[in-house]
Amino acid sequence: MKAKVNGIEINYSVEGEGPWITLSHSLACDYGMWDPQMDMLKKHFKVLRFDTRGHGQSSAPEGEYTLEQMADDVHGLFTHLGITSTHWMGLSMGGMIGQTFALKYPGVFRSMILADTTSRQPPNGAAMWGERIQAAKTKGMEGLVDVTLARWFTESYRAANPEVMKNIGAVIRNTPVAGYAGCCAGISKIDLTDRLKEINCPTLVIVGEQDHGTPVAASQAIQANLPGAELLVIPSAAHISSIEQAQIFNIAVRDFLTRVTTGK
Repeated sequence: MKAKVNGIEINYSVEGEGPWITLSHSLACDYGMWDPQMDMLKKHFKVLRFDTRGHGQSSAPEGEYTLEQMADDVHGLFTHLGITSTHWMGLSMGGMIGQTFALKYPGVFRSMILADTTSRQPPNGAAMWGERIQAAKTKGMEGLVDVTLARWFTESYRAANPEVMKNIGAVIRNTPVAGYAGCCAGISKIDLTDRLKEINCPTLVIVGEQDHGTPVAASQAIQANLPGAELLVIPSAAHISSIEQAQIFNIAVRDFLTRVTTGK
């Protein structure tokens, strides 16, 4: 399904019944990234998944995007669907959009799960993202597939799961260059750490122990600055911990959501 919001079309799906939970994917993915979580979630929640602008079947306008703009996209989608309250789960860029949204539209999120993400770019962040934008524009997304998979998953997981790598590689390859570059520009400017204390909802922070893109220290900084946030470090996982260690990830998500929805 598609909705015209904030001047673009956003592709989305809704499955299950219960309280709303919204899932926001990583850069160079689409909402199918959350397939390993769907069987668990749709038994207890009404699950909204969407393709971020520039990704999947959503519009991919030229130019730089901002995290505030992407948060406004989400707000427009919520308005379209009549959502006034939802849980949020975002990984990497999805976690950044979630933090931005929680600050801009307080009171909408019942809880947040922030996985393998950050609230502030490192000092070399602007240069690093500039290099990735340039690589995408000069080589196309094909030139980013192998290096991205190597950053997202441990070597042992890649070797043991060639079919998974083939499928995820195809999603990276099919990401529009304009969408990838636009989102990279927004990600490169994130600087929310000092404002996290303004967010008032239960939060679980998850990170793969071997995540070098958004390392454990970045998640520790989120936990330290976001009142009451919990932190889980998942062993034998790199950046896309929701896929590499889906069972551990899912149990942690299930237990957290059970606590925040039932108080038990």
